[in-house]
Amino acid sequence: MLASLLPFVVLSVAAAVAAKPVVIRKSPVTLSVARRINATSAPELLKIDQARAKLLKQQGLAAGKGSASLRKTAKDAIFNLPVTNGAVDYTASVGVGTPPTPYNLIVDTGSSNTWVGAGTAYQQTSSSVDTGEEFLVEYGSGLVFGELFTDTVTLGDLTLTSQGLGVAELAFGFDGVDGILGIGPVDLTDGTTSGGELVPTVLDTALSEGQISSEVIGISFQPTTELSVTNGELTFGGTDSSKYTGDIAYVPVTSTSPASSYVGIDQSITYGSSGTTILSSTAGITDTGTTLVLIASDALANYQAATGAVSDSATGLLKITQEQFDNLESLFFHIGENTYEFTPNAQIWPRSLNTAIGGDADSIYLIVADLGSESGEGLDFIDGFTFLERFYYVWDVENTRVGFATTEFTDATTN
Repeated sequence: MLASLLPFVVLSVAAAVAAKPVVIRKSPVTLSVARRINATSAPELLKIDQARAKLLKQQGLAAGKGSASLRKTAKDAIFNLPVTNGAVDYTASVGVGTPPTPYNLIVDTGSSNTWVGAGTAYQQTSSSVDTGEEFLVEYGSGLVFGELFTDTVTLGDLTLTSQGLGVAELAFGFDGVDGILGIGPVDLTDGTTSGGELVPTVLDTALSEGQISSEVIGISFQPTTELSVTNGELTFGGTDSSKYTGDIAYVPVTSTSPASSYVGIDQSITYGSSGTTILSSTAGITDTGTTLVLIASDALANYQAATGAVSDSATGLLKITQEQFDNLESLFFHIGENTYEFTPNAQIWPRSLNTAIGGDADSIYLIVADLGSESGEGLDFIDGFTFLERFYYVWDVENTRVGFATTEFTDATTN
């Protein structure tokens, strides 16, 4: 069966305006997001992120354009899903079947297929329907192959009765998790099934089944100094105003390929009070499935020159001395008409977790790292979750836009 599907490969993944609140007609549903470190993979953190970046770029360039998802009128509702932060990835507990079996799934805006079975085996129940199709999804550091089902999927108190779901027969690169909760653009599912059709994302299904009125997901992450902690939240159908300060500012998804295939934006980056250019205005992506902030190699050289950082052979990350950290200035991410300050503390890896990534306890490592390619290729940066955990992040599917707002953690000094 695998050979028959090998040609099918998944694509991983205007002026700012104030957010409009979504009216809640039922209590928000909370599903935790957990941040966790995979002790096996953490020392290869940069290599894993670079491999993912390379694949995202390649697949974005080859992206097919599927039809738009159906949008149906529904009651106004917001559903919240807590998520766990594991330093290398964020995971959510998702139920599948009737009664539901819980699966620990990586939250990923850089891909769009939802699947289970990498760890905990899939349990068929009365709601499980085998479509007879196969699916194959390739990621930067892993691959999954199996069968396509439809089943009931439970996200906290949000229940989807007919969600397209991959069931793994072969999966590698997913130690410690059961699969992926793909919440990126639905077109990324193009070419991932033997039938050739798009597979609606959980957001698509929630909208079509009348569970939410807006195809929007709000994402709240938080920095942490623990190996694993449940400290984040996904909000389906709107945003959670308790998780951010001020207004959410939106920008359209970039029109530049291949970043346009993902939750892509245009941005520039400057350093310090002098406004030193690190990365000129260009296209890239926001991605919960990437850990670091990756910038084009020429931009990283500018950052090294500004900070005095040197490459560390043990971790692959840049390293600075205590004196250099004392003099480190903020990075400024210019997105649309807004500027987001990325403080010196935000730029460093949590020092209490240094040994978890193969570093030494007394060093200071930077989370801004090399994308592995020069700028000008249409995907010149990835704002991974070490960036996103400092801001509230919104993926507005139906309006094809991305939103950001400051939070109480924007200026945190926890690292």
